Amino acid sequence: MAFRLLGLVFLALTLVAVPASGAPRVDAKARAWVADVVNRIGAADRAAAPGRGGPVTLRVRIAANGTLDGIEIEEGAPALAERARRAAEAAGPFAPPPPGLLTLEGYTELSFPLRLR
Repeated sequence: MAFRLLGLVFLALTLVAVPASGAPRVDAKARAWVADVVNRIGAADRAAAPGRGGPVTLRVRIAANGTLDGIEIEEGAPALAERARRAAEAAGPFAPPPPGLLTLEGYTELSFPLRLR
């Protein structure tokens, strides 16, 4: 009986801790870090290359120490690809990613849309 009750308590705690959508919760510190990376890249573009722009989807890999470890343009006009790459390089280095965002290999990878202006 005691084992069965403990099992029910564990099940109840599990259901409370997991969001209904099944998606993992992202804490405010991690959200703020991601927003800072995206904002810095956008600001670096506006500072270095004002003019005709458009949307691109950028994938960046950031090492545990905050250095930019890779850039890939997933979508966007070829003319904007180099501009987005330069903006990402100019924006770094970044603050180190929160530990919860790091892979076992010690980096974090973000993919996000960016509107170059």
